[in-house]
Amino acid sequence: MSAVATAAENGPVEAAWAAELERYESSLRRRGLSEATRRAYSNDVGQLAAWSAKQSLTREDLSLKHLRRWAQVLSGDGLSATSLARKIASVRSFYATLVEREEAPQNIAELLTTPRRPRDLPQILSKGEAARLLDAIPTGTPLELRDRAMFELVYACGLRAGELISLTQQSVDLDEEQLRVEGKGGRTRVVPIGESAAKTLGDYLDRARPRLDVDRRATALFLTKSGNPLQPSDVRRRLQGCLRRSGVAAGISPHALRHSFATHLLNGGADLRSVQELLGHRSISATQIYTRVESARLRAQYGRAHPRA
Repeated sequence: MSAVATAAENGPVEAAWAAELERYESSLRRRGLSEATRRAYSNDVGQLAAWSAKQSLTREDLSLKHLRRWAQVLSGDGLSATSLARKIASVRSFYATLVEREEAPQNIAELLTTPRRPRDLPQILSKGEAARLLDAIPTGTPLELRDRAMFELVYACGLRAGELISLTQQSVDLDEEQLRVEGKGGRTRVVPIGESAAKTLGDYLDRARPRLDVDRRATALFLTKSGNPLQPSDVRRRLQGCLRRSGVAAGISPHALRHSFATHLLNGGADLRSVQELLGHRSISATQIYTRVESARLRAQYGRAHPRA
């Protein structure tokens, strides 16, 4: 649903606002953002447009005072700090495009105060749990071998579920043991695969994938039993089955394997900048959460071991 339609659901949208929103959506598409991100940003700015229209305010009328009032209204309606922070980020992005087009002298949304968001530590597996999970996946059938290759690859390369299902056969270079990954925002990175994952992936390509791609026309690397590309829900469902088989705590998401990849690298001595590149993070601040995981682990060990902790 477009930002214009979203705003229209919440109140009358002036023609000027509708044009603003259409231009903003076009700028998001040019930036190569994922569809989900574009939809979220557009909907957020669409809500600002609808609120402004109810106040008979065009975009040119809006001041920092108005934006603060809008944020207060959202907060008063019970919006969580995390959701409010995202909406403020969306409005900052909207004003940034206006500044780029020289339609606004400055990004007034930069002066909005972002609410402090609680940051839970990411859920990870220990090295032993990761090994037990992967080693427990059988390889006797094409689907079992596919699952083993998938989760070996997620853990070995720190992949998001969306990155995993978007891989093609051309993404893989087994001779060099590396993987070309299309990440968020159209950013491409090359990640080492690792010996264990490379062997399992090679077995999958030789023995399993040809039996799944019955028409020999599929381009996706990982396929369903019908020869179609996997969906994120397929990856989550298959992982839960693997967790039950291995006895590792249920409820772990595919993203927890990515978190485990990063944490285990840092624990093993990898530097933060290298982990940032391997994960495909745009900013190193997103990677620094994993240093908090290690710090929390050390504090827990200290509390258990030190006689005067």
